[in-house]
Amino acid sequence: MKLIWHGHACFQIEEDGRSVICDPYAPGFVPGLLDLSASADGVFCSHDHGDHNYTEAVALSGSPEKAFSVKTVDCWHDDAGGTLRGSNRIHIFDLPSGLRAVHLGDLGHLLSAEQAAAIGKPDVLMIPVGGFFTIGPAEARAVCETLDPRIIVPMHFRGRSFGFDVIGPVEDFTALFPAEQVRFSDSCELTVTGETPSGVVVLTPRLLA
Repeated sequence: MKLIWHGHACFQIEEDGRSVICDPYAPGFVPGLLDLSASADGVFCSHDHGDHNYTEAVALSGSPEKAFSVKTVDCWHDDAGGTLRGSNRIHIFDLPSGLRAVHLGDLGHLLSAEQAAAIGKPDVLMIPVGGFFTIGPAEARAVCETLDPRIIVPMHFRGRSFGFDVIGPVEDFTALFPAEQVRFSDSCELTVTGETPSGVVVLTPRLLA
């Protein structure tokens, strides 16, 4: 499986020539990021906000076959039952290789036992960590403890030259893990196999010059 981080909460998941994209953002919406232009067999959005739902940026292949097995778990964008920011949808992708990739979207609360059971154990967990609009570092760490993913890929945080000012940096999240469990990559891509070591992998998005 190949994972490509376009930035913010937008990921492309590829395997065996098939691909899906999660949470594409609108042009100019997320500071510092290149406008998104991609192609895939499917596009999935966690909720209806402009930094997560710009499906026009994705050219669909038109293939009648489903790229991967997909299921969803409904949750909230906040910790007040959706009264502040509405609903959110978690996407679980089961790939032909047997790997499971989970995209939490803009999760705004800790998971219930029922939600965690429905998600299962991820091989790769894409999790928001920046706070303000989503769970923050401590809550994200708690969600990781609940789901016990093999590989954790943070998203929805502020970098040195990208992201919203009101959300926090990824280092507030990675500081909650032993240093030997964290890897900072200068690439936007991550290849995952059954042999890929566990831990936190921080990717680098494609940025404006």
